[in-house]
Amino acid sequence: METTRNQASPQSELFTSFGRLAALREEMDRVFGSAFGPIMRSPGSFHRWSPPLDVYQDKDNFTVVIDLPGLKKENIEISLREQNLTVSGKRPIEEKTGEAGFRAERFYGTFQRTVQLPTQVDPNAVKASYQNGILKVVLPKSEAAKPKQIAVSVN
Repeated sequence: METTRNQASPQSELFTSFGRLAALREEMDRVFGSAFGPIMRSPGSFHRWSPPLDVYQDKDNFTVVIDLPGLKKENIEISLREQNLTVSGKRPIEEKTGEAGFRAERFYGTFQRTVQLPTQVDPNAVKASYQNGILKVVLPKSEAAKPKQIAVSVN
């Protein structure tokens, strides 16, 4: 008696191959510190994402700018603990009834970014604004962290 093997469909082979590529990418990201960026993502990775951010500094402030397009400000949380600024939030999945997906590259789900600042900031003076999908957090340096000008006297 001959046993018939279940042949995988071309579609399931594609998903298996894609899963292997995604696993390989994750391993390479661990080795190279995410040098390849979001070239290939497994379908599950779209539920955890990391929005890009920039950190600037001048003599008085740190400024953190984060791209959060499409998020409502109610879905963004900002916290400061010691020298760590954490921005987290969630982009809910948009339900498209009656539409079949052809290509999906947008990220959904929760995110969290933490920036460790090199000096203390004044937590009572932190200001945040959100406009056109850009979150801007200004963190004034504490007086002790600001550079001091020392006068030199000549005798």
